[in-house]
Amino acid sequence: MKALHLDEIQGIPVFGTLVWKPVRKTLGVTAFGINAYTAANAGDEIVEEHTEQQLGHEEIYAVVSGHATFTVDGEEVDAPAGTLVYLDDVAQKRHAIAKEPGTTVLAIGGVPGKHEVSAWEYFFPALVPMRDGDYDTARQILEEGLVEKDAPVMHYQLACVEALAGNRARALDELTLAADGSESLRKHAQTDDDLASIRDDPRFPKG
Repeated sequence: MKALHLDEIQGIPVFGTLVWKPVRKTLGVTAFGINAYTAANAGDEIVEEHTEQQLGHEEIYAVVSGHATFTVDGEEVDAPAGTLVYLDDVAQKRHAIAKEPGTTVLAIGGVPGKHEVSAWEYFFPALVPMRDGDYDTARQILEEGLVEKDAPVMHYQLACVEALAGNRARALDELTLAADGSESLRKHAQTDDDLASIRDDPRFPKG
């Protein structure tokens, strides 16, 4: 048995105002995905706009503190603390904004009948050292993640780290693996500033 308070899990700034708390990894959950997001300010994004078509996850968002406004396929849902928003349609576009400082949303999801850990759980922790220019730490996190989750996006993030660190050859090798495994990553690479230093190389995958 394990017990902890969400405040005991250190938040990791990932994209924009999103602050992610790795609940699943901290507790060692294997049956489903469960993570938390917190908002420092009213108006902060607390669930990024996305669908679950790529992963095939059904999801429940539980507002555990504060107050949020969800938008699901254009329909607004007022969500004070205690609200559960369940999405069983993977194609529904979802997004949420905090209405109060300190709002926390717990996201629970998985593929019906099974659970496979999402690759972003392995590369999110590398984003902060990557932004801070600590490429050795970011590289170590991604390499350790690749041992457990060999996915195109992991190679893509490693390519970004290596390009920023000036390791041209490895950046191109990793980017090729990513582009061969994901057409969307191939397209994204064409305008990603993190890869600007290697885009003139003839080996750079074309969109």
